[in-house]
Amino acid sequence: MKKTLLILFLFYFNIGYGDELKPFTSDGCSVFPDGTLVYKESWLKCCIEHDKAYWQGGTYQQRQVADETLKFCVEKIGRPEIAKIMLNGVRVGGTPYLPTSFRWGYGWPYLRGYKVLTEQETKQVLKFINKL
Repeated sequence: MKKTLLILFLFYFNIGYGDELKPFTSDGCSVFPDGTLVYKESWLKCCIEHDKAYWQGGTYQQRQVADETLKFCVEKIGRPEIAKIMLNGVRVGGTPYLPTSFRWGYGWPYLRGYKVLTEQETKQVLKFINKL
């Protein structure tokens, strides 16, 4: 019974999806503010760049680099305490195994996990990135 439920669950999240990358979208800093009360978009650019990495996905190591790059970007703005909080948040909330709109590899169908982009997938990424 448990195996049947697992198979149905996996089928439910994959039905109707191909291996096509969805166009890039960004929700800014997701469930975190985009900036301070005074400077409302202080680190928004950092989050959008981070979203580009999360949208295309890839390996676990690439996710670590993306998260550290976000932290460094926010630190450069002069907000090291915010950078640490954001790093902890993306490390916990950005897992590819939750069906969120901000998970690692969110441009691909759910349950992709961590894996190297193929040559064909890289071409899809570049097609969308070049349009931005």
